[in-house]
Amino acid sequence: MNNRITQLFNIQYPIIQAGMIWASGWRLASAVSNAGGLGLIGSGSMSPEVLRVHIQKCKSATTNPFGVNIPLLYTGIEKHMEVVANENVPIVFTSAGNPATWTSQLKKHQIKVVHVVSSSRFAIKAEQAGCDAVVAEGFEAGGHNGKEETTTMVLVPLVCECVKIPVIAAGGIATGRQMLAAMVLGAEGVQIGSRFVASDEASSHISFKKAILKASEGDTILSMKKLTPVRMLKNKFFSEVQWAENKGAGVEELLQMLGKGRAKKGMFEGDLEEGELEIGQVSAMIKGIKPAAQILNEIWGDFTSALREPLSHPQK
Repeated sequence: MNNRITQLFNIQYPIIQAGMIWASGWRLASAVSNAGGLGLIGSGSMSPEVLRVHIQKCKSATTNPFGVNIPLLYTGIEKHMEVVANENVPIVFTSAGNPATWTSQLKKHQIKVVHVVSSSRFAIKAEQAGCDAVVAEGFEAGGHNGKEETTTMVLVPLVCECVKIPVIAAGGIATGRQMLAAMVLGAEGVQIGSRFVASDEASSHISFKKAILKASEGDTILSMKKLTPVRMLKNKFFSEVQWAENKGAGVEELLQMLGKGRAKKGMFEGDLEEGELEIGQVSAMIKGIKPAAQILNEIWGDFTSALREPLSHPQK
């Protein structure tokens, strides 16, 4: 496919693998890039030194473009920005913060910048800041999320109407038919996270991957809205957070419950009871752990099949 997203990133398919903490290391990013999509290294769970190693290993594993996702809500972000600039990373996706803070600095290094937004208001700010594209992420998505709880089907057309830069749809997308639906609404590409968590190359723990396969409708909930909203699988830790929120827990109490290592404990170390298990609603549709290239090829095949027969029902 040839459109503004494939041209912007110099990729074959307008499919971006989200940069997820504790899941998106160099193995996953390079596998997706080698398959014709855009792989992203998730820097949110990495120190600057670890990020540098992942970038260098990704360069060794693929000659195709790849990028780094940098959540802006963490401290010490300036060190991550130094690393991506010094390592000549061509593409950076920023999220969870003000795009005006770093976009111009990244552009000085000839880096293409994309910002993840949860509302048309922030999409306009990203365009004004000089971003090359935006990701319109609906609240179906896993991980950190928008407080507005706008769904992807509503958010994408709203964002497409208010900005001229390319729009990438995210949240609740795991199949080619869902990709086609997003593009009919005006998106020129899709960012997919949860489906790639359940891939061979994802660095997330195998127990977490298997828990995703068991998920059904209603098993993920958006929580911690007093902090930064995050969608998680229900487990013992989630129940404790929900109980605390229902009794009116404040920010300090929630921060104490969350701690520093809760996400690592769940997603990377595989503690399914005490850990934070970030994943999207679309986990209910994920039924197998597969190589990332196979996942991408299946999504693209499903997309092209649906494009030929958009009103047909998927084969069973």
